[in-house]
Amino acid sequence: MKLTITAAVVALVFGVGAGYLWWGERARRASEERQRVSSELEAAKAQQAGKYWRIGLSHVGLDHVPPSLDGLREGLSALGYEVGKNIHFDWRNLPDEDAARTTAQGFVRDRVDLIVAFENQTTRAAKATTTEIPVVMLHVTAPVENGFIKSFAHPGGNITGFAGLGDNPAKELELFKELVPGLKRLLVLFDTGDPVSRRWLADVRQAAIKLKLELIERQTAQRAEVERVFSTIKPGDVDGVFVSSPELRTKFPSLILGLTADRHLPFLGHRREWVQQGALFSYNLDLRSVGKAAARYVDKILKGTKPADLPVEQSSQLQLIINLKTAKALGLTIPQSLLVRADEIIQ
Repeated sequence: MKLTITAAVVALVFGVGAGYLWWGERARRASEERQRVSSELEAAKAQQAGKYWRIGLSHVGLDHVPPSLDGLREGLSALGYEVGKNIHFDWRNLPDEDAARTTAQGFVRDRVDLIVAFENQTTRAAKATTTEIPVVMLHVTAPVENGFIKSFAHPGGNITGFAGLGDNPAKELELFKELVPGLKRLLVLFDTGDPVSRRWLADVRQAAIKLKLELIERQTAQRAEVERVFSTIKPGDVDGVFVSSPELRTKFPSLILGLTADRHLPFLGHRREWVQQGALFSYNLDLRSVGKAAARYVDKILKGTKPADLPVEQSSQLQLIINLKTAKALGLTIPQSLLVRADEIIQ
């Protein structure tokens, strides 16, 4: 009897300990499970009214939501898609590419009808996860170079969409010098883990020679590394900050914007919204309009067109947006020639 009781107590102790070990994992999955249940309930309601579509959407960058998301919703609404009636959006804003891969695997398990991947990291995750579910990528950089598609005209496979997220670092650097004539020493952040960063860095180095700039290059990939780089900067060390990596631009824009503002350094934002929040300027696409255009591709695919038969569109209408308030705070006088060329001036 004593042996039996002792064994029972030992089993109980180990059972409780294991329960504590599992608690963290269970808590982590709770939010995801609630999202899944909510998604299924909404889909069930829609199914009662007829045909419905389930769309998985993912983006890396917790500190912001891409403007193209609202553009996509607006475009699909204009085409007759109504949430809860004939379409459901499973939207995920994620911290990094590992989370994007896990999310893509979840989309496959949930058997979504189509995946919308915002920018490079989620597109890469989707490509690694499925060759069957159609994927529409939005404002990616160098899709052929990254291996997302075979060519713009004939993408092949299950991926198509829209490219052109500011893939012109040399021109950006030229504009930077025009806006900041006293620019001599430039802090350049890059990420060797980003396939495009190496090419951008080569372009920036070449442009720097022409513009007579000294580059202070720093490798960064994680938030802590970005913070560490800025913690070593003293007044007068650099005259501006340039991010030479599409993935760094989309992962940490709010962080970098705050760090540059604290040190009164001019900073190039990669889209309009960051200029509104204090970046000196941006030279990039109108991302909301990209979302609206993507709605056409989503509609065509849902109606039977194969992604391989839809050429990838290269967006080329770039906008120069300047923040005059930031310029004044930095003691800069923007040349009239640039003000005339600007598509938008934020006072």
